[in-house]
Amino acid sequence: MRVELDEPKCVAAGQCVMAAPEVFDQRDDDGVAIVLDAEPGAELHDSVREAAAVCPAAAIRLEER
Repeated sequence: MRVELDEPKCVAAGQCVMAAPEVFDQRDDDGVAIVLDAEPGAELHDSVREAAAVCPAAAIRLEER
């Protein structure tokens, strides 16, 4: 799995961080999400899929491999 974030679309809701804190974080200055691990291990795939599903801006794109 490869994780991509469209930062300009991000509305800083933090839902991705709540769902997958090992993979996402937020910038301190504006709250926009950042990807900590663009290729998370298989044990994190379900939480990353959940993060993408709950993103209110649909800013997370997953490439399943």
